[in-house]
Amino acid sequence: MIEPDTIKLLRECDAGIKMGVASIDEVLKYASDVNLKKYLIDCKDNHDKLEKEIRTLLNELHDDGKEPNPMAKGMSWIKTNVKLVMSESDQTIADLITDGCNMGVKSLNKYLNQYKAADEKPKDITKRLISLEEKLAEDMHQFL
Repeated sequence: MIEPDTIKLLRECDAGIKMGVASIDEVLKYASDVNLKKYLIDCKDNHDKLEKEIRTLLNELHDDGKEPNPMAKGMSWIKTNVKLVMSESDQTIADLITDGCNMGVKSLNKYLNQYKAADEKPKDITKRLISLEEKLAEDMHQFL
């Protein structure tokens, strides 16, 4: 029998990746620094790879995954666009991405602790996703 924690953890990773990719897409068009764009694109590509792994596992478990919370997604969109209208700069982008990564790391660690009975494969994916978020936040430091 599949442990419910396995599906729940995969769903949270699914929603988190969708939120992260949407955030990167939102700011990417405003980035002017070539290195900043590269960091964002590389991270998005790595998120896409993890998303494919998650989709495969969810499909095997006959689950549709999870969309990000509409309220959180809307608030993120508003915050991003208001900040970029006020200051369309690479520094603003780095600040927004750093905040998003930090929230993602916090949430993913919470879910990792909450769904302790999940299988090892989803736990590994979650840890890799946390590492991606931490690395992107660190990469953003030079643009703050």
